[in-house]
Amino acid sequence: MIDRRTLLAGAALLLGTGPEVLAAALPLGRPEAFGFDALKARARDLAGRPYAAPAIPDRDVLQAIDYDAHGKLKYKPDHALWADGPSAFPVTFFHLGRYFQKPVRMHVVEGGQAREIIYDPAAFEMPADSPARRLPPNPGFAGFRFQERRGGPLDWRRNDWVAFLGASYFRAIGELYQYGLSARGLALDTVMPDRPEEFPDFTHVWFETPAAESDTVTVLALLDGPSAAGAYRFKMRRTKSVVMEIEASLHLRKDVGRFGLSPLTSMYWFSETAKPTAVDWRPEVHDSDGLALWTGTGERLWRPLRNPPRTMVSAFSDERPRGFGLMQRDRLFDHYQDGVYYDRRPSLWVEPLGDWGKGSVQLVENPTDDEIHDNVVAMWVPAEPARAGTSHDLAYRLHWVADEPYPSNLARVVATREGNGGQAGTDRPKGVRKFVVEFLGEPLGRLPAGVKPEPVLTTSRGTFPLARTEAVPDDVPGHWRAEFDLAVTGAEPVELRLFLRRGDEILSETWTYQYIPAA
Repeated sequence: MIDRRTLLAGAALLLGTGPEVLAAALPLGRPEAFGFDALKARARDLAGRPYAAPAIPDRDVLQAIDYDAHGKLKYKPDHALWADGPSAFPVTFFHLGRYFQKPVRMHVVEGGQAREIIYDPAAFEMPADSPARRLPPNPGFAGFRFQERRGGPLDWRRNDWVAFLGASYFRAIGELYQYGLSARGLALDTVMPDRPEEFPDFTHVWFETPAAESDTVTVLALLDGPSAAGAYRFKMRRTKSVVMEIEASLHLRKDVGRFGLSPLTSMYWFSETAKPTAVDWRPEVHDSDGLALWTGTGERLWRPLRNPPRTMVSAFSDERPRGFGLMQRDRLFDHYQDGVYYDRRPSLWVEPLGDWGKGSVQLVENPTDDEIHDNVVAMWVPAEPARAGTSHDLAYRLHWVADEPYPSNLARVVATREGNGGQAGTDRPKGVRKFVVEFLGEPLGRLPAGVKPEPVLTTSRGTFPLARTEAVPDDVPGHWRAEFDLAVTGAEPVELRLFLRRGDEILSETWTYQYIPAA
């Protein structure tokens, strides 16, 4: 049994403060020397041994902590790490439960010494009949979040800006103060035909004590799973948006078929592109509406997301990519019409640091019939096979923003629409699909009067009976649309590309789309 008073007194001596200052502090374990180099060595050694899953404290008790019971276990702000400083961002913790059964061991680091943060049931609001009261001592936590002040001195108790919860998932708010899509430490064998997907866990976490009022926090994490182990360092900066600088040192225990680095996970149900009749009362429902890419050659691509009839994987081959992200471009409330603020969901941009070599940005789209499922994954997959015994060092930034952090000067895609081919008021031809792609941007706004941009279209198969451009009649400068019909037979997917130009001048990013005729 851990004696809270002994732990508090020990912590007081280590921190150089009296017991009266730490009266409401978290109970802490014994100090141990710690640093990122030691963590990387630990991950490397761990990968050389057989995988051992985290011990579950009491499965029966955790199973009894269902959704409702878990929602009643609220962490008390007074027990937050750094509730009274020095950090401007106190840390609170999530409780274990039915849906988060694997414990994460939390630690605080100061002066090169790490001490485990001991679970204390008194730190949670806990009903008298809660099954959580039957857990054994120090079962661990499910995850954590950073809080922030937005108004008065105690405003941080209601506001958080980063959360880590479940496997290696984490997320942050953007400039519009709203959560949405998530990131992961690693994605292993996502939708492989011969093996299930693997979800490694952040099993241990360390919080480095920052300088007073610093806008940056540093978190280190140990990742472990059947096929891989790794050490991560997150330097997370909270200003207008959230920027995370991430270093990862990864080691493979087993061969991996799809080795997904810097993976992003989001939800797309439907938008203005295509929507089943009366499937929902709202015009659009999605956390992200497209994949943006900035290739190593400098090309800008936009791939609208879809809700496909079956799981689809698309690969965009590249070398030394400059960036990619799952974006929420549509920011008009009228396009959503509900109270969960899809118009405010953050976009998430991956900025590679260093040479990532050859590989591909891979987009996985799964069918869904509701907004409760994250059905979209985007990730970088190296060209080299991921073999057991290999190591991989990776560095990148994640930008949780309202828009791309490095926008181009080209006109961008702002809407994609599908419909029956042919012309209204006439017999519609069979096997013909119409596409209308809207572009908006300064290059289109400075076209001379009477001059139309040229649509440059390519397709993997089929023909274009119709292709034209016109200014959208809304009096918005630089707002144009390209309309084209695609005539195609067969049920195999069709890859489409489109951009606008005038002579030799490229005016827009490249729209790329996968059309499935059978749908």
